[in-house]
Amino acid sequence: MKKLLYYTALCAVFASSEAFASGFNLKEQSAAAQGNAFAGATAGAEDITYSYFNPAGLTRHSGTKMAVGGTWIAPRSKAKTASSDNPVAGHSETGYTGNIVHDAISPNFYVSHQINNKWTAGFSLNTPFGMITTYDDDWAGRFHGTKSDVKTLTATPMLAYRPFCKLSLGAGVQFQYVRAKLSNAQITMNGMMPQEDHTKLYGDALDVGYTLGALYEYSDRTRFGIGYRSQIKHKLKGNIDFSKAVDMDQNISARLTTPANLTIGAYHDINDQWSVMAEFGRTYWSSFEELRILGQNGINSVTQEKWKDTTFYAIGASYRYNDKWKFRAGFAVDQGAVGEYYRTPRIPDADRLWYAGGIEYALNDNTTLNLGYTYIRAEKGRVRLDGTHEGDALRGAMRAKYENDIHIFAVGLNYNF
Repeated sequence: MKKLLYYTALCAVFASSEAFASGFNLKEQSAAAQGNAFAGATAGAEDITYSYFNPAGLTRHSGTKMAVGGTWIAPRSKAKTASSDNPVAGHSETGYTGNIVHDAISPNFYVSHQINNKWTAGFSLNTPFGMITTYDDDWAGRFHGTKSDVKTLTATPMLAYRPFCKLSLGAGVQFQYVRAKLSNAQITMNGMMPQEDHTKLYGDALDVGYTLGALYEYSDRTRFGIGYRSQIKHKLKGNIDFSKAVDMDQNISARLTTPANLTIGAYHDINDQWSVMAEFGRTYWSSFEELRILGQNGINSVTQEKWKDTTFYAIGASYRYNDKWKFRAGFAVDQGAVGEYYRTPRIPDADRLWYAGGIEYALNDNTTLNLGYTYIRAEKGRVRLDGTHEGDALRGAMRAKYENDIHIFAVGLNYNF
């Protein structure tokens, strides 16, 4: 019985970590592109920050350039009501939780250098996944999660090549570091009696993926782009600690895959002042078919997941007032990755609508400042875990209703050497 509880405890911790760490993809890697809700991000190549979406666009930038920026993400997620039925702890209810997510800053850095008329090299640092959620230790859904703190950092050297005057190709290698700190309540054994325990888990990994892109410039005013960022299969290693059953502490490992992303974009200058753009994106969340946990004592535990591939649509427009000022606007539809019967409280994801705007100002001939703002309104999210999913035997059933929205502020500074 003790070994069964032990296996289930490990499964419960990692099952929710997968939902959290991979269920929140940070698109906010460019203040300029954010002003258009990332419409045309794959085709725009307006500055070198667009290389995150399509490295081929680097060929449009001569000389040596550097860009540095940051995004302040202020999400709000409030559980209006929550209840659970745990096989040991029994029934529990929680009312209004307040905001369970935390503000975060997502920095980015880019540099590019034109080698010659055909070749351009680039490098970027980004934080493509991450979020923090915190609940009280005694809230109703504590067996499904109390705190989740997941961060990533990705370094990407890139190379772009122009084989023909209208076509550019790009590629890069993603070196991605991920760190996870998670906690939740667990059922362990005190002698022959089950007890409510609390666990803390730490794990990290550094693994490699790639990015590809192509840019076709149909004319001086119109261009099309396609970009692909591969999935990255992480092998996290770390440890799990129990507050009561300390003899169960041990080293663990888990496989965690961040999803692949495919984006296709179009950009068109109507005239010298007005530009329009559009974007289609596909995120392949369905790679999360299961989560496998391995322990140093031979544990081999699997948790079922039901993520689905999602689609992102965006349209945008820009207006160049004069040589110094440019204004941007955009709108996007972003699908949620998981339904209410598999959604967890670590990341209460839902379908979202994006409303974005931005301002670009040329400080001088070499320096440009970009400001972006986005409001994301999410549908009301529900969690309806019935306790029958693989790995949920000792976590039990849980139900909750969430209200979610996000305010995002971005700033970026571009400098031409």
